[in-house]
Amino acid sequence: MEDPNNKTENLTPKVTGIGGIFFFTDNPEQTREWYGQNLGLEINDYGSTFESRNINRPDEINALQWSPFKKGDAYFSPSKKEFMINYRVQNIEELVKKLRENGVTILDEIESYDYGKFVHIMDPEGNKIELWEPNEN
Repeated sequence: MEDPNNKTENLTPKVTGIGGIFFFTDNPEQTREWYGQNLGLEINDYGSTFESRNINRPDEINALQWSPFKKGDAYFSPSKKEFMINYRVQNIEELVKKLRENGVTILDEIESYDYGKFVHIMDPEGNKIELWEPNEN
C-alpha cells in the first residue's frame, strides 16, 4: 500500500546529479589550502561545498562536496581506485532493490543521517560509488 506522506515512493529510482567528488592525496590539508589560495575555493573541514540551483525547481539548492582524502583512507575500500564519486539519487530504496535484481554489488545497508540516506555499491571496473538521497528541505 502506498504511503501518501512518502514523496519519494512515486519517484523513478535514478541518479539526479553529482553529490560529491572524492580523491586521494598525500596531504589533504595542504591540498585544501592550495585550492583555496590558488583557485579561490571556499574551504571547510571536508574540502569545499559547491551550491547550485535546480533548473526545474529554482527554489531548491543542491550541493556538491569536493573532498581530498588521505591516500589509502579506508573510506574508499574495497576499491583500489584513487577517486570516488557520490551520486545524488531519488527513491534510494527502490534503486537499491533494482540494483540487487541486476546483480550489482551492494556494499552496505542504507544508512540515514540528518542530511540524507546513503549506500555504497561497486561498478564493474572496481570503483566504489556512493549513492546519496538528500533529505528534502
